[in-house]
Amino acid sequence: MNELIYTLTTYSFVRYALIVGVLIALCSSLLGVTLVLKRFSFIGDGLSHVAFGAMAIATIIGITDNMLFTMPVTIICAVMLLRTGQNTKIKGDAAVAMISVGSLAIGYLMMNIFSTSNNLSGDVCSTLFGSTSILTLSVFEVWLCVALSVVVVVLFILFYNKIFAVTFDENFAKATGVHSEYYNLLIAVVIAVIIVLAMNLVGSLLISALVIFPALSAMRIFKSFKSVTICSAVFSVVCAFLGIIISVLEGTPVGSTIVAVDIVAFFAFYFLGAVLGGRVK
Repeated sequence: MNELIYTLTTYSFVRYALIVGVLIALCSSLLGVTLVLKRFSFIGDGLSHVAFGAMAIATIIGITDNMLFTMPVTIICAVMLLRTGQNTKIKGDAAVAMISVGSLAIGYLMMNIFSTSNNLSGDVCSTLFGSTSILTLSVFEVWLCVALSVVVVVLFILFYNKIFAVTFDENFAKATGVHSEYYNLLIAVVIAVIIVLAMNLVGSLLISALVIFPALSAMRIFKSFKSVTICSAVFSVVCAFLGIIISVLEGTPVGSTIVAVDIVAFFAFYFLGAVLGGRVK
């Protein structure tokens, strides 16, 4: 405990990592419930590969702040995935596979051809698995993450009822006058923002864990949308906090440690749900 207190009071980068990590985990969990219920969880994985490719290109062309390039590209691809998925000729899962695999391959290829780094494998590993980037955040990046996280939470609260409607019965929502296409678009854009933010936390290959594990764990115990969302948010925040602390104290990779904590907590919730004999409201 003394070591933890000393670390938090002495090193500002640890405090920055905790702030950003908790906020990203919170935002991921809020939309994660909707994505899991709509069976869109694979979109998070696809967009994470898009973000990797965009970040690689931004690095090659010399953009100082990769996020300024990565964010718009990922949002555009999120919209494209939404539109393409509605095309009868190209189904949603095929569209995600095409865009995600293509982006990942092109990004890695570009980094190899135009690399200006002496440690290409280290850069790729950090981007894919979030090995160190969360511990090297600047003050600007922290404030940007705080601002975007606040926007995501506010949008979720403001449009909670609409998101709930399009999550459970999109056809009924349309029949009652809800413009479901607008709210699906909102969900896609917000997820794209979360994906870009989460790259610094767990890397592009592990982002889906932040979306899937909290929602699935909460569903082991609760069954109402509101209860699952609240439980998912608490679960995600606690796991992110513990993961970062363990990573800093033990010297393990941040992203992998957070996901490992998520997995352990998921099994704990799974067995707790079995003991309770079902889910509660």
